[in-house]
Formats: sequence, C-alpha cells, structure tokens
Amino acid sequence: MRACPSSARSGAPASALPEPYRAAVYYAPERRDPLWTAGCTWLGADPETGFLLRPQPAVPGIAAATTAPRRYGFHATLKPPMRLRGTFDEFLADTENLARRLTPFEMPRLRVADDFGFLALLAEPSAALDELAAACVTELDTHRLPEDAASQAKRAIGRTASQLRNLARWGYPYVLEEWWFHMTLSDTGAAATLLEPARRHFKNALEKSRYFETMAIYVEPAPGEAFRLAKRLRLTG
Repeated sequence: MRACPSSARSGAPASALPEPYRAAVYYAPERRDPLWTAGCTWLGADPETGFLLRPQPAVPGIAAATTAPRRYGFHATLKPPMRLRGTFDEFLADTENLARRLTPFEMPRLRVADDFGFLALLAEPSAALDELAAACVTELDTHRLPEDAASQAKRAIGRTASQLRNLARWGYPYVLEEWWFHMTLSDTGAAATLLEPARRHFKNALEKSRYFETMAIYVEPAPGEAFRLAKRLRLTG
C-alpha cells in the first residue's frame, strides 16, 4: 500500500490547526477505554483535553519519575515524531487515507514490565500490530523532513547495524524489525521502584479486552512543548 500525496491537495483543508513543530502517529486507547483514563492518570496529564494535569496516584516519587512520558502523552509509537516536509494538512490527509485502508483487529494482551530500565506497557507478539506499525513508517515517510547531520550523528551513537540502517533510511533506529509495542510509563531508571504500584494501578484496565480501532495524530506545537492529541483516525478497511 502507498498513500497518495496528491490526496491532501484536493478539496478543503483537512484541519484548522496551526503548523506544528513535529507530528507523529501513535496508538492511543479510545477515550471510553479505562486504559486511557488509567494511563493519563498515571502520567499526570491528558493530551486530548489540553494536556491538563490530573492528580496522580499516591506513589512516592511518581511525579519526578514520569517527566518525559508526561510531555509525550500516553501512547505507543507507530510513526515516530518528525518535522514535516510539507504541510500538516497534507500529512493528515494521507494518514486518513491510510487509516481507511486498515482493518481493526483485536489487541493482544498488555502487561506492565521493566523495558530496558523504563516502566512500560508491553504487548504480546502480534503480526497485526507489526504490520500496522510498518505501514505507518513506510507509507508516510514522504512527509518526513530528514534531520541535519549533527542530529543524525547523535542518534547513531551505540546503535547496532540494523538500527543504523533504519536510522539512515527511515530517520529512526527503532522501526520495522527493531520496533516493539510499548507504552512508556516512566523515565529511565525508575522501573524497579514503580513496577508493583503500576501493576496495581493498571490491573483492572488490563483485564479488559480491546480492539485497535483508531490511530492518533499527536503534535508538538513548538520545540520542547507538551505533545497534544490532535485527531483520532478510525480504521475502516
């Protein structure tokens, strides 16, 4: 499958949003899903309603240990954040076209785990998730403005040969065969102290089954600002 860039140039603009600094395609649970409430409460923010702070669970040190994931919002990455080569409306229209060709599917079970020193929700192996993430990376890459050489060199430090190939071709090391579904819940080094409180916090939400029905467009309005959930795109293929 390949998105058609010309689709974004026909008809009325796809959005009235200002041009963001960066845009990304993420998985985010449906707003009605208790996992969305649990995740936003854990991180202390809701990126869909203006990134308003929520009271976090009564866990010692949780506010300081969730700084980075709070800024990025509760999500799993499909197409990593990128500067756009064209306009946001062009990117949004092609992502909508892709969503219309993708079929909803049952989500694999999720669990709270230590993910290389980060606390995260990890998914059981899923070919459907792998294929969807790969489609987002490859079919929307025409909209990615490559980083400058200095930024690429910084990202290349300590990478494997496979990750370096991904970095050179797709602008990010952890895509395609290097990708895994994860919803980050802490800064690095905090997994050990937060693991059991997080398992208790997410227990009820994770017991429920769910479908992957929408992709979410997140935007970083300006460098360093909190990411916002700009739009959910329903899969209708």
